[in-house]
Amino acid sequence: MLDQLGQLAAAVARHSDGLWGDSAVPRQILVAIDEPIAPTDLLYEPMVCFIAEGAKSATAGERSWVTGRGEMFFNPLVLPVTAAFRQVPYRSTVLRLDGRVLTDLLLELDGAEPRTSPGPDGRITAPMTPEIVDAVTRWVRLLDTPDDIGPLAARFEAEILYRLLGSPLGPMLRQFAPADSGTARVRAAAAWIAAHYTEPLSVDAIAAVAQMSTATLHRHFKAATGMSPLRFQKKLRLQEARRQLVAGNTTAVLVAEAVGYVSATQFNREYRRVYGLPPATDAARLRGRLAGARQS
Repeated sequence: MLDQLGQLAAAVARHSDGLWGDSAVPRQILVAIDEPIAPTDLLYEPMVCFIAEGAKSATAGERSWVTGRGEMFFNPLVLPVTAAFRQVPYRSTVLRLDGRVLTDLLLELDGAEPRTSPGPDGRITAPMTPEIVDAVTRWVRLLDTPDDIGPLAARFEAEILYRLLGSPLGPMLRQFAPADSGTARVRAAAAWIAAHYTEPLSVDAIAAVAQMSTATLHRHFKAATGMSPLRFQKKLRLQEARRQLVAGNTTAVLVAEAVGYVSATQFNREYRRVYGLPPATDAARLRGRLAGARQS
């Protein structure tokens, strides 16, 4: 198993372009980090992350978790998180989930029953089996032979999903696919907020999207994301504001308006509460770190 993980880590490192990014294989992301970096704001998509080397912690609202070498992490919805890479070098590959692919596989398996019950918080971590490591490694190694990507990528992806359905992730994956499951409804609500985060938030509208009462939505949404819908929206706004400020050529007032704040004072107060510094000062600090990293 350790040798298998080393082979997967080497394949990721061989094809990673920078810290993280999409590869030529559909729905595949590679992550390779060699030096410690500051905690980073990320927007998770529905995905499964397979860690071959190193360890990462993530925080979303009131929830936090750690995944390390030989483990995998399932995330069923759009989720703003703060990630910290606790051990480097760090190597992982991510499978973006496609509900249609998973549904087709479940139909082919004729609705096989899950082996365990899904966790209550909408995500799960579990050790990778040797069969999963092997399948993921072959999926990444398609990048060694680009002509094989078209004929084989979908087959390897289906094999990975098949192996996952027989793992502790299986029950949550089954909840991911049906459109009327609780997981799918919360996922729809989170996606709606992400698409409309600059607009005034209507809990009634979100509840209608999720086809839940407002009380049920609040309970399930917080269990899945660690945040209320309002706090979820605020996190999205602040992450995007920070990204725009670090990119430069703008001001805190303009960014506050662009991400949906009516009051620049409120924006400054909430930004400082989350990131510890006023917007302009924080952005300048981050730009300095990035410049230093490029020069080293």
